[in-house]
Amino acid sequence: MKSIISFIIRFVPRPFLQRISPLFMRFFALVNQGKNVQCPVCEKSFSKFLPYGRIARPNALCPNCLSLERHRLMWLFLQQKTEFFHTPLKVLHVAPEHCFIDRFEALPNLEYITADIESPLAKVKMDVHDIPFPDNSFDVVFCNHVLEHVDDDLRACSEFNRVLKPSGWGILQSPVYNIEKTLEDKSITDPSERERVFGQRDHVRKFGKDYAERLRRSGLRIEENQFVKELPKDLVKKYALPMEETVYVCRKGN
Repeated sequence: MKSIISFIIRFVPRPFLQRISPLFMRFFALVNQGKNVQCPVCEKSFSKFLPYGRIARPNALCPNCLSLERHRLMWLFLQQKTEFFHTPLKVLHVAPEHCFIDRFEALPNLEYITADIESPLAKVKMDVHDIPFPDNSFDVVFCNHVLEHVDDDLRACSEFNRVLKPSGWGILQSPVYNIEKTLEDKSITDPSERERVFGQRDHVRKFGKDYAERLRRSGLRIEENQFVKELPKDLVKKYALPMEETVYVCRKGN
């Protein structure tokens, strides 16, 4: 199972996967019925979550709503640390995730806009280097696991800063590796070499421990929140949360 999932993720185009994943996941939702783990996003329980990743992580993917560890953590963060589910907000969600779209669209307090340059799930076709919205348009911006793919991550972040309202905030997650400084080499264009150097065939950089400091160069204010450390260990286990995941909260800067 792990090797099959790893192969599919590496070589099947992501837009196609986004369309078909909910269909064949229904089978796994049935065969994994149980009470050992629970997804806080869809509130369904299973004997275990499915493996996921190029190097497949066990107990990662919810077969019902397709949430991963980071999505479940973000959902809890929004519930416990923000007024996202209650306050009227205009939200820009870049590269929206399956597990969030319908649930966020159903919230009556949100004006919710999904956008991406290629995702079939997004309603607005948009390049993050040139966001087609006026200054100070949004209360909230979400952009998760995108900045490692784009040509210029700092230009994208400066665009987020531009379109955020003065009181605006957002969440900008990316893979962050245990290296001191972000690794970037624009001369590397071969997919196989990008996978070797950056960890994935369509990544153009490998973020290091300087991730927050780097993003601050765009003008955004970045907070490094260790929210998962505040949660009871039994809930971390029940929800299969990522123990080393920092939540990167951005706020509009100068």
